[in-house]
Amino acid sequence: MTAAVPNLSIFIIARNEADRIGRTIAAVRGLSDDIVVIDSHSTDETRAVSEAHGARVIEHAFEGYGRQKRFGETQCQHLWLLNIDADEVIPPDLVAEIAALFAKGEPDADAYAIRIAEIFPGEGAPHPLTYALAPVRLWRRDKGTYSESPVHDRVDLVPGARVRKLKGTIHHFSVRSLGAQIDKLNAYTDDQVSDLEARGQSISSARMVLEFPLNFIKAYVLRRHALRGAYGFMTAMNFAFYRYLRAAKSIERKRLRERDRTHS
Repeated sequence: MTAAVPNLSIFIIARNEADRIGRTIAAVRGLSDDIVVIDSHSTDETRAVSEAHGARVIEHAFEGYGRQKRFGETQCQHLWLLNIDADEVIPPDLVAEIAALFAKGEPDADAYAIRIAEIFPGEGAPHPLTYALAPVRLWRRDKGTYSESPVHDRVDLVPGARVRKLKGTIHHFSVRSLGAQIDKLNAYTDDQVSDLEARGQSISSARMVLEFPLNFIKAYVLRRHALRGAYGFMTAMNFAFYRYLRAAKSIERKRLRERDRTHS
């Protein structure tokens, strides 16, 4: 059992994650004495499962990804913050690596980027060549904070902050099923289009024809879903449809606004 890091808080935002969040918390239970779940009024047993695994649960209406995580930061007790999502699991080697950073006192950087790799249903571990992002997920709270973006959860660091990259990989179980993925992406496109509108941006009609094929190639080839067999093909199709739907909704809203102006 890894000894708890004295100056580290872990926080998770969640909604209706009772089937997954227990494994997420259990994986890091020995790493911190302050694990916080920000629950967006779940209608399942997310709160009960989280508390049963030793987390503090705070109810807070969802404000968008960036703002929700920024609120999560304010609920933490310690200087160092580790953020994980309810569908992510930190494996033992990464737990040990994080603990080792603090074993001799203060780490030598202000923030740490961590590789995040998807694990699809039926897979036991990330594919060795899987595509992965590496955002900052471990940082000093006086050196950065999540952006307020409703659709992007990015830690904005102060100028001059020292960033290192950890060797380990977070396991991301993002897909419950293909249908659930479509539902999630459909809702996400609504948020994205609203964010575009708030920033005075839109997507041109000229992009419509190319959105699906180009994004299928992006997922299947460039993000290497082709290595994942039939499921990789299916998730690449979902990704392409999601990007098409985002463009289609943006164009649709623009048309409706123009119609309303014409008839006003």
